[in-house]
Amino acid sequence: MSGAPLGVAQVFERILGSRSELAINAYDGSTSGPADASIGIEVRSPLAVSYLLSSPGDLGLARGYVSGQLEIIGDLHTVLHALATQVDELSTRDRLWLLRELGPRYLRRVPLPPEELPGRLRRGLHGLRHSKARDSRAIARHYDVSNRFYELVLGPSMAYTCAVFPAEDATLEQAQAHKFDLVCRKLALKPGMRLLDVGCGWGGMVKHAAEHFGVHALGVTLSAEQARWAQRDLVANGLGERAEVRHLDYRDVPETGFDAISSIGLTEHIGARRLPSYFAFLSSKLAIHGRLLNHCVTNPTTRVPHRSRGFIDRYVFPDGELEAVGEIVSAMQDNGFEVRHVENLREHYAATLAAWCANLEAGWPEAVAEAGAGRGRVWALYMAACRLAFERHELELNQVLGVRADVDGAAAMPLRPDWGV
Repeated sequence: MSGAPLGVAQVFERILGSRSELAINAYDGSTSGPADASIGIEVRSPLAVSYLLSSPGDLGLARGYVSGQLEIIGDLHTVLHALATQVDELSTRDRLWLLRELGPRYLRRVPLPPEELPGRLRRGLHGLRHSKARDSRAIARHYDVSNRFYELVLGPSMAYTCAVFPAEDATLEQAQAHKFDLVCRKLALKPGMRLLDVGCGWGGMVKHAAEHFGVHALGVTLSAEQARWAQRDLVANGLGERAEVRHLDYRDVPETGFDAISSIGLTEHIGARRLPSYFAFLSSKLAIHGRLLNHCVTNPTTRVPHRSRGFIDRYVFPDGELEAVGEIVSAMQDNGFEVRHVENLREHYAATLAAWCANLEAGWPEAVAEAGAGRGRVWALYMAACRLAFERHELELNQVLGVRADVDGAAAMPLRPDWGV
């Protein structure tokens, strides 16, 4: 004998796990969890249920949230923390149980949020994975949203990479400046040297190196919007004679003989199969004794698949790939570099993402006006989820320092690291 049918809220509770601190309110009037809970989920329409039924893993929940059919009550990071294990383990069997409880009317073709990219097969129409054309399209999709939107999220530094906090009470701006300074010191930059910054973003590293270390710096980015913003900023700060940012694929840089190369947040877009050619190319651009600082997000082990999937692949970093730090080190060692130092900064990235989330929340009305509510929700979800991933050691951020030694093995490196902390 079957019991009374479950309401939508009770079904979601069964799927996502029973959490005493989490309230679930649904469009059919059903509720679960404590009425006075400070965090929860609001299921606003049948479409939210259809998204969950039609999508594996985290993608269905993400579609519901981005489209506004699924609302988060309270702090997004706190809710994700409460649901992390359940969302990770959401299975086909869970969705079949959901279908049985609620009925087949929810299993239907539903429109995807306009912020979502097509799947990998359709992306293949724009070229092979990590070809110049496809990489350019992927980067433009992510970065050419609105420079003002990124100003609101990132703050005055316009640095879209992990900051390095010199102290727990340091501000985001202090931490980003400290990060650029640390990279410059690891590279042993001195006045008159030539620096190449690949994947330079809005030119933060280029600007810092030219202004504070007196180098001649060239930055390249696949984002036209970033290049325009960065070049204007360099000229406005009187650095136009020593620093330049070009809208250019790093593979098309004609100059060579650089004293140092910084790669901050580019390796995630390269692809595991292309790492050997990537590092071989960068080595060919360096003078003897030149150093490379590679700063990128990495997997915590070599057993994690390289390719991004689900929400991250469809909404944030299409064609993105992550490797473990050991794979980065091996690729550098096999392609022109002697690896001299490795540093894991994952807690710093969690703190960076927390600051970005706070910036987005504070500037939410203007951010929505610039990029739309859907895009704002994508970034809010992405940053809160990534913060949680760094905290849970599902992701790492590693800086790897390599040098191009001469034929006799001399590397012109200090006996002990001299760049401080």
